[in-house]
Amino acid sequence: MDLEKLLQNEGKMRIIQELVPGKQVTLAHVIANPDQILYKKLGLNPELDYHSAAIGILTISPSETAIIASDIAIKSAGVDLGFVDRFSGTVIITGTVSQVETALLAIVEYVEEKLGFVVCSITKT
Repeated sequence: MDLEKLLQNEGKMRIIQELVPGKQVTLAHVIANPDQILYKKLGLNPELDYHSAAIGILTISPSETAIIASDIAIKSAGVDLGFVDRFSGTVIITGTVSQVETALLAIVEYVEEKLGFVVCSITKT
């Protein structure tokens, strides 16, 4: 950008951001046996059995697909929904480690096979 034009505009720079969503799962992660403080900080149910519990995190676009992903998670593994945001495409689920893994796998497989999404690997810590 021309410095003279920037100075004439009182040093203000205009930035335009665009989101061009693809059909993709960008994050699918299992947090096995999280510390109790993580539940509290995320606003999740602190009454869970922390020794067998897990948190699943998913980000997906288009963001409205979070609704479909949430439905698949509940039906496939009986997990609890901690958070669903149809505007950002974020889904947080809780349950046992095996429930959360099963739910994320079901979501990833469905959107890849039925909806033609590009998907990432499911990771775990």
